[in-house]
Amino acid sequence: MEDEALADIADRLYAGALEDFIPARAAAAKEAAGRDKDLAAAVRGLPKPSVAAWALNMLARQRPDVPARLGDLGARMRAAQDSRDAAALRELGRERRTMLADAVDTARAVAREQGRPISDGMASDVEETLRALTADTGAANAVASGRLLKVLSADGVNDVDLDGAVALPGLLPAAPPNRAAGTPPPARRVAGKKTAEAKPPGGETPAANVAASKTRTTPPHGTGPTPAKPRLEAVRQTPRPASPPALERARAALAEALEAEEAASQLAGGLREQEEQARADIADLQQETAELRSRLKAAEERLDRSRKRLATTAAEAKQAARAADKASRTAMLAQERVLRLGSK
Repeated sequence: MEDEALADIADRLYAGALEDFIPARAAAAKEAAGRDKDLAAAVRGLPKPSVAAWALNMLARQRPDVPARLGDLGARMRAAQDSRDAAALRELGRERRTMLADAVDTARAVAREQGRPISDGMASDVEETLRALTADTGAANAVASGRLLKVLSADGVNDVDLDGAVALPGLLPAAPPNRAAGTPPPARRVAGKKTAEAKPPGGETPAANVAASKTRTTPPHGTGPTPAKPRLEAVRQTPRPASPPALERARAALAEALEAEEAASQLAGGLREQEEQARADIADLQQETAELRSRLKAAEERLDRSRKRLATTAAEAKQAARAADKASRTAMLAQERVLRLGSK
């Protein structure tokens, strides 16, 4: 099985519509089975991505410039951390918030163009993954591959966990250390180095010589010499597991704290402006309400007077109508009398 053939098939699958992934994978595995059974098995093992991961894959394939710019921003942030430039970190934090918002909007637009809009919750997952991209070069490579399987998350201290996060992880480019270019890696302490250097040509260590000397000069007391403690020596000479340097963790925490401080300050300032605007709006509305109440009272008084005039006018109209009917009947009788008298 060739990695290149598998990568080509994976790229076609992860570049397609999410709802077509399963049938497309089955068709690709069936086609590959005719020439390479191992390749067919590998194709069948390609996992289906989550909705948010699919949206990020579409972004990486349709708009690769967006994750590339975020990756460049992440490198600049790490350089500012290494140089302890607090002002630059604050400025870069503001730039990252703007770029993340634009990138999420672009991802939603690309997903919508592919016929599958993403929800607000999925958009939050997309933003979290893009934030991890700026913090970790391995995460940046995973997103840029277009074969992401799940969302990523960064805690600002440890490397982003990429276990099961991307299809064909062995084909990803090797990620450089998450530090600024030109910064030397931390010195590594080698356990037991002095012991090895002091070891004589005969193969015995100074500790062994001392133990042998004590054995030769110490008189017996009915029991043998006090045995050495190999377990304690083994524990002392076993190298400690590597852990992120404290300075790097502190710098990452500082960057996050500065970014949080800037965000909190902006939020507080915005809320203060909103509070002042709300107070002004309340004052205007109270004045408008008072004016409306005064106008309503005057309108109600006018309405009451109009109703009274209406009642009076209606009564007068009825009387006038009755008088008109009476006058009409009187006129008719008079006309009939004139006609009778004229005929004689």
